[in-house]
Amino acid sequence: MLKEAIYHRPKQNWAYAYDERTIHIRVRTKRDDVASVNVWYGDKFMPLSTMQLQSMSLLTSDDLFDYWQAEVIPVFRRLVYGFQFKKGKDELWLNERGFQKNKLNRHDSGLFDFPFLNPVDVFKPPAWVKDAVFYQIFPERFANGDPSNDPDNVQPWGGKPLYNNYFGGDLQGIIDHLDHLTELGVNAIYFNPLFEANTNHKYDTSDYLKVDPHFGTNETLKALVAACHERGIRVMLDAVFNHCGGKFPPFLDVQEKGADSPYAGWFHVREWPLEVKDLVPNYDTFAFEPHMPKLNTEHPDVKKYLFEVARYWIEEVGIDGWRLDVANEVDHQFWREFRQVVKKINPETYILGELFHDAMMWLQGDQFDAVMNYPFSFALLDFFAKQQTGAAQFAQALNHQMVSYPQQAGEVAFNLLNSHDTERILTMCNNDPKRMKLSVTFLLTYIGAPCIYYGDEIGLTGGHDPDCRKCMIWDESEQDLDMFTFYQQMIALRNQHSALRTGSFRFLVADADDRRLAYERVDTEGHFIILMNVSKRKRKITLTLPIGTWQDVNSGHSLQGTGKKQKVELQALGYSIYRLV
Repeated sequence: MLKEAIYHRPKQNWAYAYDERTIHIRVRTKRDDVASVNVWYGDKFMPLSTMQLQSMSLLTSDDLFDYWQAEVIPVFRRLVYGFQFKKGKDELWLNERGFQKNKLNRHDSGLFDFPFLNPVDVFKPPAWVKDAVFYQIFPERFANGDPSNDPDNVQPWGGKPLYNNYFGGDLQGIIDHLDHLTELGVNAIYFNPLFEANTNHKYDTSDYLKVDPHFGTNETLKALVAACHERGIRVMLDAVFNHCGGKFPPFLDVQEKGADSPYAGWFHVREWPLEVKDLVPNYDTFAFEPHMPKLNTEHPDVKKYLFEVARYWIEEVGIDGWRLDVANEVDHQFWREFRQVVKKINPETYILGELFHDAMMWLQGDQFDAVMNYPFSFALLDFFAKQQTGAAQFAQALNHQMVSYPQQAGEVAFNLLNSHDTERILTMCNNDPKRMKLSVTFLLTYIGAPCIYYGDEIGLTGGHDPDCRKCMIWDESEQDLDMFTFYQQMIALRNQHSALRTGSFRFLVADADDRRLAYERVDTEGHFIILMNVSKRKRKITLTLPIGTWQDVNSGHSLQGTGKKQKVELQALGYSIYRLV
């Protein structure tokens, strides 16, 4: 057994409370190197005879490692533990002091310690997110419901999107088309920024407590949120707390008065007066953009202002979540206090951070509930859309991510295929609807909360920003109605079966240098096996179907599971979703 590959540490994603009774214990070994792993555990104040040896299950594997997990319910909420590894006649024990040749002894061997399962420390994301299907709306491009608030230079609906042009999309337009969302089946909306700003994307906020006048008023948003709630649709707003816009009044005051401004401490200024030299401002900004100065979130007045923003939109308007832009550039302490403010108002508020990298330090229950799951997006797009990886590489990427965070973080991860910052999924699939449907099928049958970018459901195309921000098409004669029906049916399937939302997930077939895939979702209410052929010719998948009758939810075709290996044929770029009936 390769000792160098074995890894564990208490807390974080390796030993954590899943709920107020259960602790998940994980350990890593070299892939295919260890036959079995046991965890030896008990209470540090109980007799030695009460210690138990429990087998650990192989949770998942990536290209280098196997990951083992055990669920332990300590009677008195305290836990000390060590590990036993077996391979043939070889046996190895591990405690906090390192590897031991002999069986561990609780009193002198330095066992790993989970001191106490305190309920207040349990990471509890909002339960409703596990059942959510989000729909992202870029407000300026969804629908123009009130021409009276159009910008002066508004362009005819459906024109070519540019970085700085306007088409008049607003909140009333969204209210007018809520039937579309209900018909589609989504139950949550993620809005790009709605607050007053000077761009069409609104990521340069000038007033955090006011809806942009081109979108409507605070009362219009309140009416929209109420209308959504009547339909069972939650609402999440986009908050840009890392930086503000160039027209934010405190920043204007600093520009005018320099170091004498009472707001001078609201920003990170390296030297006075403010200036831009060789395209680099002498004050911190987002991405060197002079009109997006970075806020000093350590300053008490900045915190007071932004926490009031968080409070206002939850209490006064009734929103259900905050998506936090450029969240990783804001200090951790701000987010800890932000969470306390938000959760005190409404514990069920969803706090979603925008990060592109490993997010463990933000997902320990004291900051975010989840992050935008870009690693999932990249892996899925590389396999389904861009055809740059094989099935094994795809599966290994997702398996690695699965064990990178506590389970409850994965259950509410925000999964997306594309957004206002990327090419459209159909465009990435080279305008091939079959390939797109495979991508969406995986999205809607995977762990976490899926998000649909407005217009994808009717076949909207688009390259990189700003082309991905086209106006929504409302003329049904120009919509891909087959794609809409597909989305409708897939969302309905997910909504109808808890196994596809919160059931366990496991890859069954994902071979190297191959483009065939099989995986299962299962809980006490249902069992699904999904088969995919991500290649341009008809293929057969060999797998073991558990004994019973398996019915394709789309075609009604049935297979008889024998508990032995059998072959199932799939069309080119085809898929089948089988349910045990």
